[in-house]
Amino acid sequence: MKDLNELKLAKELIKFPSITPVDAGIMRFLEKKLKKLGFKTKILEFKEKNFKPVKNLYARLGSKSPNFCFAGHLDVVPPGNLKDWTVNPFKPSIKKGHLIGRGANDMKSSIAAFVSAVSFFLSKNKKFNGSISLLITGDEEGDAVNGTKKVVDYLKKKKENINFCLVGEPTNPNKLGEMIKIGRRGSLTGKLKILGSQGHVAYPQRANNPSTIIVKILKEIKEIKFDKGTMNFQPTNLEVTKINIDNTADNIIPAIAEATFNIRFNNKHSSNSIKKKLNRIFNKICKKNRSKFKIDYKVSGEAFLTKPNQTTFMIQDIIKKVTNIKPKLSTTGGTSDLRFIRKISPGLEFGLVGKTMHKVDEAVSLKDLKNLTKIYQYILQNYFKWKLV
Repeated sequence: MKDLNELKLAKELIKFPSITPVDAGIMRFLEKKLKKLGFKTKILEFKEKNFKPVKNLYARLGSKSPNFCFAGHLDVVPPGNLKDWTVNPFKPSIKKGHLIGRGANDMKSSIAAFVSAVSFFLSKNKKFNGSISLLITGDEEGDAVNGTKKVVDYLKKKKENINFCLVGEPTNPNKLGEMIKIGRRGSLTGKLKILGSQGHVAYPQRANNPSTIIVKILKEIKEIKFDKGTMNFQPTNLEVTKINIDNTADNIIPAIAEATFNIRFNNKHSSNSIKKKLNRIFNKICKKNRSKFKIDYKVSGEAFLTKPNQTTFMIQDIIKKVTNIKPKLSTTGGTSDLRFIRKISPGLEFGLVGKTMHKVDEAVSLKDLKNLTKIYQYILQNYFKWKLV
């Protein structure tokens, strides 16, 4: 089979309006491409109450170990106001050496780069000692309920062994080659509700104002010094993201005040230890002010760190060889699906430059796309060559 061209494949993938959780036929399209390369494939559709069903894809070529896996997502965020785009976001265009379209950066192009790298690798190495697999989800940009998390559970049940996983998220801040992600901070969201009692503003003694109480709580939790960071992680930070007091009149003390906050925490903490710390503060202040509280927590992921190993350093060397930049091993940024995959395999993240992800006129440099494909080719060649020694 003729080698798959990364640019052509990226264009084809961008044409699918696969806005989370809509599949739009993109998984079947990629599945056909992989089958032609010899992969055994399975579309995995997961459902859960209150969440829309999502299609995922797991594909594997070979049955031997080691199994080198590439993970990514084909879902994209909405394009926003189409009038702000200079092109149709789902009709890929090339302008000034860049491919423009929704998903060009995050992360259809890196999937195209890896599939192209696999096709090149197979043209030179028809018989290699190991397996190559792809774990592709359609639920990374959304709730992440029916995506990679459930694929990982499925693979565990099937006793599918993955020896190393490369996640193709756009990890580089400004230039290709700057950064590899070897871990991520955890993420915890809290929705806090303070229950007071309603009354007339002229008679505050007859009411219990939850607005005042929630302000005291938010001030105290915002001033918490969780830690100073670690050798591998930034300090833990808490940010208040919403404050809501549903009151239509100016002369009424409300009965309820609500706030939402998010905490990004490093590996000095677990979500449970942070919950306990916050609950003590909520109890203390509410008890003092004769009020009650309700708190709902959502944990998107725990903090994790993949200890660098031989494969990590091999990938780092290859990136430097192609880009002339030695990538920093980092844990910065938001969460990623590696938080789920790490439960079954060590791994890291490396992809394109993330400057335009989620933006109007999302784009990828054609030079970067070609170089990323080359990096992925060298990774496959070196990974399996090492394992043959």
